[in-house]
Order: sequence, then C-alpha cells, then structure tokens
Amino acid sequence: MSDLKEPLSPAYGKSVDTSNTKPAAGIHDRSIGAIIAETRNLSADQVERVLQYQRERGIRFGEAAVALGYANAEDVLEALSKQFHYPYAPNERKSRSPELVALNQPFSSQAEVFRGIRSQITMRLYREGEPRRALAIISPDTLDGKSYFTANLAVTLAQLGGRTLLVDADLRRPRQHEIFDINNQAGLSSILSGRSEPRVIQQVEGMTSLFVLPVGAVPPNPVELLERPAFGMLMRELAGKFDHVLVDTSAGQYGADAAIVASRCGAALVLARQNQSRVSALQDLTDSLDGLTTTLVGTVMNQY
Repeated sequence: MSDLKEPLSPAYGKSVDTSNTKPAAGIHDRSIGAIIAETRNLSADQVERVLQYQRERGIRFGEAAVALGYANAEDVLEALSKQFHYPYAPNERKSRSPELVALNQPFSSQAEVFRGIRSQITMRLYREGEPRRALAIISPDTLDGKSYFTANLAVTLAQLGGRTLLVDADLRRPRQHEIFDINNQAGLSSILSGRSEPRVIQQVEGMTSLFVLPVGAVPPNPVELLERPAFGMLMRELAGKFDHVLVDTSAGQYGADAAIVASRCGAALVLARQNQSRVSALQDLTDSLDGLTTTLVGTVMNQY
C-alpha cells in the first residue's frame, strides 16, 4: 500500500503527511490507575488512598477513584480508551461534533450497533483475492440520516486501526465538514474541476487513522462533475492508498448522483429510514444500480 506522504496525482491535490501519527509507544501497557493518576495529577498519598479503598472493597482502581472524588466517570472512560488505544473525544471535541456518537461515546449501545454493522460490511466487502473497493452509502430521501450514519461508520472503521477515508460526494447538500468540524474551503469539487489544492484531505483531530475529503464549494453542475473520468480515477487511487474508503452521496430524490457515485466506487450500501422510506423509492434506487458493476452489500434500517 502506498505511503500517504506521497502526493495524489497532480489533479487531485496533495494528501496529508501521516508520518508522525503512530500511537505513543507503550501507552497500552500502562494500567488504568497510572493513566488516571497522571491525568488527574494525583499525589502519591492520594494514589495510596485509592489503592487502599480498592483493596478494602475489592473494586477497580477507577471505581475507587470516583468514589473518593479523585476522578469522574469521564476520566475512567478516557483512561480505558488510552489503555486500549481506542479513540475517544474530549469534552471540547464532543461539543463541536455532537453527532459523532461512535467517537464521543465509544462504549455506548449506539456505538455497539455501528460496530456490529461494521463487522457485517467488512465480511461482505473485503474478501480475499478481490480488488479493494470504495463503499458508497446511498439513500432515497433527505433526512434519512445518511451523513450521520456514514460519519459514525467511518469512525468505527478507523477504530480498527486501518487508515480510513470518508469522501463527501454529496455535491448538493454536503454535511461532513459540519459533522467533523473541518475546513471546507477546498475539496472534491476542486479536484473534479481540475484545480490543484494543497491538503484537501484532512486528518480528523484526535484520530490518527481517520481522514476526510470534504466537498469544498458546492458546484452548479454536480452530475457533470461526477460523470467525469477524473472521479472514477480518484476513487480507484484512493482505494489503493487507504484501507477503507466510505463515500457519502446525495439523496436518490435528486436524480442520478447516487447511482453514478456507486458505479465509480464498485460497492454500495442502502440506508432506509424506518416508518419514513417508501418501498417504491427504495426499489427505484436499487433499480438504478441494475447493469452497473456495483456490488450491493446490504440495506440498513435507520431508526430515529
């Protein structure tokens, strides 16, 4: 696999440098107690009190520290994430990106659902001997929760440790730059328009394995841009440079955008909204993939 320090093809702009994104050595070998003590700047005397309380009651260090008021539940979760090298957003980040439940609350039931979907997708999409493909997330209507779903699925894929790229190819109503709170001055539309922009691919703060390619300026001719050979070439190149590539798309109600993106990616996942999505709209969306060299990996029902 290519090193991300290498630039993409000239027409695509330059990627980010990930040469210094390796996790700190040995952090996963440290105990929860040591991490909490360092985070909360506990004195040796306070640590001893926690250890004594722990021994007397036969509980974990984190529980003892919380009971004594030396730490809170947030500190314990953060320590767990550090010990197991599991990305976890600090409070400041949570307020800026509240929709990223898989990052903000990685041990919640919602995050567990996303991990279950991740497992199903990886088993169906990444089969030995088959070429690596990008995965387009498509849905029939706006407000189906597609951007929210795609963003959190990308987080869970990155939590596996593989380099993951989320491409926002919704050239009509892009949202990924808002969800991840990143700069949207340049992006996919710049690349497809032939403008060379530096560092259009941005690393997500706090996640060394997750990157986002936003839309940039919303173009007046989205279908024409997506139909250009440059988009298919870009998807193939990115699929070779990253372990996972997810692509957000425009809702099917806008026309051919979703089918075009899915055809260039090689694989698609359909998202439907419970009690809202119409069977006829879902049928039209899947029918639009007929005759294309696109693997439909499954359908997910979104409940909200």
